[in-house]
Amino acid sequence: MNNGRFFTKDRTSLILGGFIIGIISVVLVLLGNPKNMGFCIACFIRDISGSLYLHNASPVQYIRPEILGLVIGSFIISIFSGEFKSYGGSSPILRYFISAMVMIGALAFLGCPFRMILRLSAGDLNALIGFVGFILGISVGCFFLNKGFNLGRYHEQNVLNGCTLPLVNIVLLALAVFLPTLFISSASGPGSMHAPIIYSLLAGLLVGIISQKTRLCMAGGIRDIVLIKDSTLISGFIAIFVSSLIMNLATGNFKLGFSGQPVAHTAWFWNLMGMFIVGLGSALLGGCPLRQLILAGTGNSDSAISVLGMLTGAAFAHNFGLAGVAGTDYGLNMKGKIVVVFSALILLIIGFVVTFVKTEKK
Repeated sequence: MNNGRFFTKDRTSLILGGFIIGIISVVLVLLGNPKNMGFCIACFIRDISGSLYLHNASPVQYIRPEILGLVIGSFIISIFSGEFKSYGGSSPILRYFISAMVMIGALAFLGCPFRMILRLSAGDLNALIGFVGFILGISVGCFFLNKGFNLGRYHEQNVLNGCTLPLVNIVLLALAVFLPTLFISSASGPGSMHAPIIYSLLAGLLVGIISQKTRLCMAGGIRDIVLIKDSTLISGFIAIFVSSLIMNLATGNFKLGFSGQPVAHTAWFWNLMGMFIVGLGSALLGGCPLRQLILAGTGNSDSAISVLGMLTGAAFAHNFGLAGVAGTDYGLNMKGKIVVVFSALILLIIGFVVTFVKTEKK
């Protein structure tokens, strides 16, 4: 009970944490990350996918320490706080494919919900269109949740299940530091733009710790507003927007408008549809891409499966030329448009079948 107080302990922690994360995101741009992309879960997983030889799009290949740091930071803090618990088994195959489609939607828009907020804070109005699509997608997801959508119960698992993805991230980090030539790194394009590895890693660790302790989740924040009229969780992302907006204005990185925005396109319908998929898929999964990484660090093997699904979706999108084309007014080529529509339909079918088609128990 909060006795009617607005600044509850949870809300205060989210606002403070979000404010810090917003500052970190803009500082990463100043240190070398692409503009309006200080932190982007979808873009950075895409870069890692390329660095691991899973796709051959040469401009977007780099083993991003921010992503590795997110999982490792969440892993470390959950162990020290006694919150690490190995569990999973809730519809892993469905989660894998839903996550792959979430990534396809994010790359059609050219960003995850995190980057959507960062783009907005830098004046990119294309992100406002994406935000509308994101809200619509979550609202449809909430309809299914209200009607009983549930991917099934999870159960406690052997500790190795929960530790596998964090340990893989630790190994990848060690290899990136001591044997960087094992991975592909872009010579030009967004993948070639990055902050020094130590700053990227520290940023990832700090954001991972903050996100784990505050339960930061953009999709969850909007879901809570729709379902239970609670704005607590969204406070963190509002704080990210405010602090990154202040930083962008102070550093001259604010440019209001639709055209000429960094790593973005102006095809409003495909921006909307891309984030509709991300919103709907995130609602069905129970968390946005950032939240899936954080949960994977705390031992949730279902979220680890989701991370692998996103890694696969990124590779699929770039190997088949489905991702958004920055700097254009058409946004996606025809293959990309077909797959985006198909992905939205598949997510709607999954939502309908899981919600309304019940299996008889014998």
